[in-house]
Amino acid sequence: MLRVAHLTSVHNALDHRIFRKECRTLARAGYAVTIIGPHGADGVHESVSIRAIAKPRSRALRMTQSVWRIYRAAVQVDADIYHFHDPELIPIGLLLRARGKRVIYDVHEDYPRDIQLKSYLPGYARRAIAAIVEVIEASTASRFSAIVTVTPTIAERFAAANKNTVMVRNLPFREELLDDTSKPWNSRRPAATYVGSISLERGIAEIVEAAGILPESLDATLDLAGNEVPPQITQMAGWARVRHHGILDQRSTYALLRQVRVGLACQHAVSIFLDCIPTKLFEYMGAGLPIVASNIPFWRQMIEEFQCAIFVNSFNPREIADALEYLLVNPAEAEAMGRRGQEAVASQFNWNSEAKTLVDLYTDLIGAPCAG
Repeated sequence: MLRVAHLTSVHNALDHRIFRKECRTLARAGYAVTIIGPHGADGVHESVSIRAIAKPRSRALRMTQSVWRIYRAAVQVDADIYHFHDPELIPIGLLLRARGKRVIYDVHEDYPRDIQLKSYLPGYARRAIAAIVEVIEASTASRFSAIVTVTPTIAERFAAANKNTVMVRNLPFREELLDDTSKPWNSRRPAATYVGSISLERGIAEIVEAAGILPESLDATLDLAGNEVPPQITQMAGWARVRHHGILDQRSTYALLRQVRVGLACQHAVSIFLDCIPTKLFEYMGAGLPIVASNIPFWRQMIEEFQCAIFVNSFNPREIADALEYLLVNPAEAEAMGRRGQEAVASQFNWNSEAKTLVDLYTDLIGAPCAG
């Protein structure tokens, strides 16, 4: 049987993209799949083997000790192909290539742009670090067997160096979203929700302020599902309307989406978001929610034709509040918008097509599973 190893030092071994989407897809296609990454213990989950690496106590140890442990485990697995998910594992990928192995680099984000938003890095150092990462990626991309990306912009950047570059988008599973557990529209709470990473650049201040602007008569709430909220946000007037659920697993996230009436994606129009494909957009759509979304041209290009979203200036709380109010006081139109978005997810914005792209890439590189 053909052996596949996925490597990560940053993500948990059961990460949604790595484990739930890519590795389960490959295992179902017939490959013997192992994930080497941070986890509590070795084991087997849904036919995917886990080689656990202890979570390090610091970022410095992760980038040194953990990386070395991952390399040693990778050599022991002796896979036919290695698929790594973090830029700090580029040296590992090169070492495995030097051993004659096929290696895929999975680029989850536009890292040079993303680094410039990392609050833990000194402001004066971000641009220099971003430039170094960009040079490293550009100079090593041609050495790998293939590059997997998540957006057209990232794919275009890497395709210049490696012609075997494909895009595998982070789209939701159709069967998980399009089920019969959604509440009838008139029984859903008058609530909007934001799910995902919570930060200032993702518009948390503006959406909380918008919640505070909404008329009292709506009795509306803002449901947040994500990491800890910046302390200054909890002092805002709109915080009185917030229900913060903390970080939810996928099942609980989808359950929340089926209880509310609007999905929010109001990231600021800054470089890291201009060309991204937020998974939450399609999760909202699949759950039948109309969306209030940032007026980012790429996002409009993707979903405007389906008439499932109101696009707003994400820096303007009043504009966000007006869009929310419109959807909450016009339930028939809101439900129709949600239904159109759901139909778009059923027909094209789901994992099925992405799974085929991934399996086809593996077949091209190492053959079909039955060949093993």
